[in-house]
Amino acid sequence: MKIFIASDHAGFLLKGKLIKLLGGLGMEVFDKGPSSQDDTDDYPDFIGPVAREISENPKTFRGIVIGGSGQGEAMVANRFPGVRAAVYYGGKNDVVALSREHNDANVLALGARFVTEDEARDAVKLWLKTPFSQEERHVRRIEKIEVMTK
Repeated sequence: MKIFIASDHAGFLLKGKLIKLLGGLGMEVFDKGPSSQDDTDDYPDFIGPVAREISENPKTFRGIVIGGSGQGEAMVANRFPGVRAAVYYGGKNDVVALSREHNDANVLALGARFVTEDEARDAVKLWLKTPFSQEERHVRRIEKIEVMTK
């Protein structure tokens, strides 16, 4: 599976750790930046390229975007057609599984200031292994989203 990953300065260290995890899981990982930690960077510069990749192949590619809260990163990603980004910033990770089962989320946005490294690792593994349910009601809802964003 191809995984595109990016962060802002707040998520930079966690991004590096998740790249190692993903490689160890046999994923093909593409780092869209940043390549160094810079407190003045702007997250749209890095998240946009991830979302563009996912938008080109939303059924096959996946993305992980990491920022302080993950909220801005999800907002950028969700501006691209075919991208469905879900945010996780700690606590019970049921929302991670549901984002895949019910919404077929193809981007996971993580809030680095709110998750521990272990929570992030667990969330990523759960998100990657959870399939979309294919239930008619969920397919119907996603199709409605797709019509709205064209």
